[in-house]
Amino acid sequence: MTTVPASPPPLARHRERFETLLRLAAPALDLLLGAGDRLSRAVARDQPEPMPVYTPERGGDRPRREVGPGAEGSD
Repeated sequence: MTTVPASPPPLARHRERFETLLRLAAPALDLLLGAGDRLSRAVARDQPEPMPVYTPERGGDRPRREVGPGAEGSD
């Protein structure tokens, strides 16, 4: 007589279903990430370079930040 293995507990079944769903969706998610990466690189080309970070080893003056007008009535 052959014994039948017990069915997995509900949590294990949910985990198996979720992992199967992720395995099936992985190619589409990879394409989505690739497209987002290309889009972000294309958009970033139009933006100016960020200000360099000041380090004492490089010498020179610290980069100055532009300060705009404050909110009225903030005192």
